[in-house]
Amino acid sequence: MSGDACAALELPHGALPLPAFLPDATLAVVRAVDSADLEAVGVDALVMNTFHLMQQPGTSTIQALGGLHAMSGWARPILTDSGGFQAYSLIREQPRLGALTDDGIVVQPEGMNRKIHLTPEKCIQLQLSYGADIVMCLDDCTHPDDPPEVQERSVQRTIAWAKRCRAEFDKLLAQKKKLARRPLLFAVMQGGASEALRTRCAEALLEIGFDGYGYGGWPLDSEGNLLKEMLELTRRLIPAHFPLHGLGVGHPLNVVAAARLGYQTFDSALPTRDARRGRLYTFAGQTTPPSSRFGSSWFRFLYITDDKYIKDPRPVDERCDCLTCRRYSRGYLRHLYRANEATFQRLATIHNLRFMARLMEMLRDG
Repeated sequence: MSGDACAALELPHGALPLPAFLPDATLAVVRAVDSADLEAVGVDALVMNTFHLMQQPGTSTIQALGGLHAMSGWARPILTDSGGFQAYSLIREQPRLGALTDDGIVVQPEGMNRKIHLTPEKCIQLQLSYGADIVMCLDDCTHPDDPPEVQERSVQRTIAWAKRCRAEFDKLLAQKKKLARRPLLFAVMQGGASEALRTRCAEALLEIGFDGYGYGGWPLDSEGNLLKEMLELTRRLIPAHFPLHGLGVGHPLNVVAAARLGYQTFDSALPTRDARRGRLYTFAGQTTPPSSRFGSSWFRFLYITDDKYIKDPRPVDERCDCLTCRRYSRGYLRHLYRANEATFQRLATIHNLRFMARLMEMLRDG
């Protein structure tokens, strides 16, 4: 590869133009919409979650249904998250449900009669068996406010697990018949808010060698602000020709800020969750502002639950070309929300995802 950032990732299920926002399809579905809706709004790839999928519907069912693409009717690329963050979150909230060890993650979610043991090797085995286009290494996730000893242990484990993931990935690919295009393997960098630990983790992961890298850990501080200094440091540490993924970066303002720093892919449940709760995204000002002109006033929320929209005949955004804006008014959407109609969730989700797709198109155009 050249020394410049690439314009697209060539993957088994097609090219992924960059930058790209990947909606969270945790259980192989984006809530309230189907694959045809996602294609129509211009979504190029999805994120699905290994930790949750291995529980429901289960690995044997996924394989019996032909893998994630066939099962979900989605023909474009899929990135599978390792599940480390979800297991960490579960254990952090309820320590009695599991533990992180040097060998991996052991957890027994509520209602399950067996423990789940997620090792680096099993994590890679599952993702490859699901047919993922981008496979993520298992990592030991932390919060930026965690104490230094926790961050230190996290970095040590993340590096050790990354080595094991790399070895398992290479072993399994060597056993497969010749592939037209192989999946990519991304490692996740930890280190909390410590520049020294982030640097150590980045150097070790680069020495092992991966196709791309991710900013691991919470990307926001305790007040919800983007950790720009750490994100910028991570981009400086990883050579520009490697794609860099912003895990959990989904607020439009944060996506633009991270894209300006050189991040190419992002995933988050925020845009779809906001949609279902009546918080819709709109552009303010110019119709198609180039990224160089994005300022603090280019974006705004429209809260469809406000009484002022009861009789509003206008679409959510008059410049948006999504199904929702082409056919339905703000007043009608508010009515659907107040009536607790499932149709609202679909139409709102379609709009917010089209907003994110348009945002990516603007960023690509520069």
